Amino acid sequence: MSTIWRILLFFIAFFMCWLLSATLYTVQETQQALLIRLGAPIATVHEPGLQWKWPLIDAVTYYDTRLLTLELPTEQVILGDQKRIEVQTYTRFRIANALRFYQALRTPEQAALQLTQLVSSSLRRELGQVMLRALLSDERPRIVEHIQQEVAGKARDIGMEIVEVRFHRVDLPLETSQAIYDRMKSERQREAKELRAQGFEWAQQIQAKADRERTVILSEAQGQAKMTRGQADAEANQILSDAFDQDPSFYKLYRSLQTYRQALAESGPTIVLSPDTEFLRHFKTGPNLGPAH
Repeated sequence: MSTIWRILLFFIAFFMCWLLSATLYTVQETQQALLIRLGAPIATVHEPGLQWKWPLIDAVTYYDTRLLTLELPTEQVILGDQKRIEVQTYTRFRIANALRFYQALRTPEQAALQLTQLVSSSLRRELGQVMLRALLSDERPRIVEHIQQEVAGKARDIGMEIVEVRFHRVDLPLETSQAIYDRMKSERQREAKELRAQGFEWAQQIQAKADRERTVILSEAQGQAKMTRGQADAEANQILSDAFDQDPSFYKLYRSLQTYRQALAESGPTIVLSPDTEFLRHFKTGPNLGPAH
């Protein structure tokens, strides 16, 4: 075979390979394809597998059918009570209508920009009508649901299905948080001072009441003790009187012995007394007991 035939066969094979690749295309399970002929979309292919098109005049644009997530940057929003908050949201969506999507947006990058504007405008419009306390109450799911419905209604016209719009985080700005923290701190300090003052007042009242009760109890106890002591002294005197009446001599001797015990016990080793003193009478003569018992 001559060289010319070889070159001719090579170009024929190359042309057939190019024609085959320009005619056939593949749609994956996670894709949908939009067939465009001379710049105008003519069909949407959802079935995965090998498909064909006219070469040179047909082009294929692929779009993902999976659930996509768009996380918006943090932005400041003014609420209905004129308070500022920092909100960050995320949106989960999918391309439901490839034809509308292509006609309105063409590319996923343009879709992300458009969806960011939709979510931001709906977010500002809805939060501009609510108070801060509503975001901290049971009304928060209703607010988020209303934002999602509004975004979904607008995104449906451009071929996107909004599955979920949620708050990623909602915070007060740093300067507002610091001001609120300082106000809460001063409020707690004021309450603490009031509680300490009230506690000190209660302590004084309790102490005064305890002192008053102590004085009353001591007074009653001392009065009772004096009464008891007086009764005991009276009974002791009566017992002594009865004992004296029974045997006056023995009683005098007993009292003298008690006097000796106390006087001699408290004296030093030497005591000087006159021999004729009445104190030593019993040592000299012994006790006068009277008639034998």
